[in-house]
Amino acid sequence: MTLFSTAGLFIALSLLVALILAVIVITPWLRATRLKNNPVDNQLLDINVTVFRERLAELKADKDSGTIDDNHYQNQKLELERQLLDAQRQVAPMINPGVKSRLIIIVWVPVMAAMAYLLISDRTPVFELWQAEDKVGQVADDLLTGKIDQPPEWAIEDGRQLITAMQTNVHRHADDPDRWMRLSELFLSLEVTDSALEALSRAYRLSPDNEEIATTYAQISFFANEGQLDANSRRVLQDVLSNNPQHEGAQMLMAMGEARASNFEQAQGWIKRLRASIAAKPGDHTQALASLDELSANVTGQQQQAAEGVNVTVSVNPSLLPLIKGDDVLFVAIRDVNGGPPFAAKRLPISVIQQGEANISLSDIDAMMPERTIQSARAAKTQLAVIARISHSGNASAESGDLSANPVVITADQKQVNIEINQQIP
Repeated sequence: MTLFSTAGLFIALSLLVALILAVIVITPWLRATRLKNNPVDNQLLDINVTVFRERLAELKADKDSGTIDDNHYQNQKLELERQLLDAQRQVAPMINPGVKSRLIIIVWVPVMAAMAYLLISDRTPVFELWQAEDKVGQVADDLLTGKIDQPPEWAIEDGRQLITAMQTNVHRHADDPDRWMRLSELFLSLEVTDSALEALSRAYRLSPDNEEIATTYAQISFFANEGQLDANSRRVLQDVLSNNPQHEGAQMLMAMGEARASNFEQAQGWIKRLRASIAAKPGDHTQALASLDELSANVTGQQQQAAEGVNVTVSVNPSLLPLIKGDDVLFVAIRDVNGGPPFAAKRLPISVIQQGEANISLSDIDAMMPERTIQSARAAKTQLAVIARISHSGNASAESGDLSANPVVITADQKQVNIEINQQIP
């Protein structure tokens, strides 16, 4: 019954429009003939007679005044009479159709319109959308506006209906950042991270000064990028901190992001700022301060490991720069020259390459397996090589169209290496 409230209204309005069009089509047939005995429209003839008389009077006046002679007058008068006779030709009147023909048009216009609508493509998704809105549309609105925290059990019998209704509701209120925020929470609960990030980005664009939206957006982006702070999330956090320098969540994300990017001094600086901010607040914060001390120690350990690693300068041949896309991924790794799993590897967004170059640190921090590290490989006197590749798909394995570099062999004590991405995989 609820389905009829939407689908029925649509069908009723469609039929009304079709009937109106049908009536417009047959309107000329419905007009009665004004003069049954003389079906010819004499309006034009009346005008011609009036013009004839006026012109004839002008000719007679010209003749009387001597402007034209009698011969010219007769010729002009004869020509006018000929034109008047031509205008009196009989026009066959339109034959009005019968009632049967009119009914056929009235019925077939709506029928053909309905057949065209249904046969051009499958309309099942449209009817399913209407059904979802009629059934759980109000529940979706209550969830998105914060009136309820959990949907009733009957509303989640078909989870797809509720999701569809929520998405439709958000797009109808596209200027409401809170709805986009709650939609992102739905996507996160379903582990659809890409859709959650898109919803958060819209919420942030609508309300960039909202700290909760901004920090949530930066946090989800941070974890989606495997602990990397890309240029966008870094900018978002910097905007939050410029408005609220003591924002603890933003400071923690900056510390973790800088540590992941091997910017250890900057990471320690953020940890100190965060520690001072927490220590200055009243109350017992022993556990939080201990956690920060542990994080600082981990950063120190990572810094020591990085010092024993290899700094890789990746450059891209200028001829290949036009082939790079915004969603490409850069892979840099150190592995055995004979192949096999890497001893250290990083998967980075393409934005790390600035002006055709990126500086990357590879160490035991980036080991794929705890027992398979650069130090263990060097201890076993394994000959190592650095590889670099730009992937269009983001897959770890090389694919046709990817941009790659020739492996560069490094010595056991080498700390710096340059590698150029200069070819495209066929």
